[in-house]
Amino acid sequence: MINAIIVDDEPYCCEALQILLGRYCPQVKVGGLYHSGAQALEPIREQHPQLLFLDIEMPRMNGFELLEKVKDLDFELIFTTSYDQYAIKAIRHSALDYLLKPIDREELLLSIHKVEQRLKAPLPQQIDLLFQKLASPSNLFSKIAIPTMEGLQMVAVDCIVHCLSDSNYTILTLKDRQKVVASRTLKEIEELLEDYSFLRVHHSHLINLNEVCKYIKGEGGYLVMSDGASVNVSRSRKEGLLRRLQPNRQ
Repeated sequence: MINAIIVDDEPYCCEALQILLGRYCPQVKVGGLYHSGAQALEPIREQHPQLLFLDIEMPRMNGFELLEKVKDLDFELIFTTSYDQYAIKAIRHSALDYLLKPIDREELLLSIHKVEQRLKAPLPQQIDLLFQKLASPSNLFSKIAIPTMEGLQMVAVDCIVHCLSDSNYTILTLKDRQKVVASRTLKEIEELLEDYSFLRVHHSHLINLNEVCKYIKGEGGYLVMSDGASVNVSRSRKEGLLRRLQPNRQ
């Protein structure tokens, strides 16, 4: 049984999430519903929940402010939020989970599955990354947090050569030929790396443009990467690739 607390200033959202959990995630026991960060602070410290569902936008004490006060505790965290590109980019960068309102049943099931499967990740380190990104949204960090089945692995962005989709997982190949299996889809990894020099060249491939050695012509053609790997380019993505490789091309 996973003991959880829900913090959201909208009572309807709290109750809707509790109903979804009761109906589809019986392994999650909700120990309390709280409608402000200030109201939830002491119960979180007293109950030591294993999982916290946390809204971001709340009056007086928002979700991030509450998180700063309890980040020394050991729990899993899922943000619940309306679409906020700025906040979501920071959350992705730190490899934390989030659910967009109104919460979709399948997305909720996937998030709970991740909580069940992964070992405890170093949450304080992830939260530090989150606050760094929130404080300096335009700054690019040299490392990103990659969730794996073993926990969390810090990976230097410039060491990633290419990424390959493997169903709900992504295989990252690094410069030293080490492979990291991320428990994220390629789309999620693409979003995580969107501020860097990465490009989706195929439905199953994301590449580091700085690691391209050669482009071989063809219907879509293919790339030869710095590690010697050949990566197919889909016909629909060929023009976008050539524009990035030849920015002054007419």
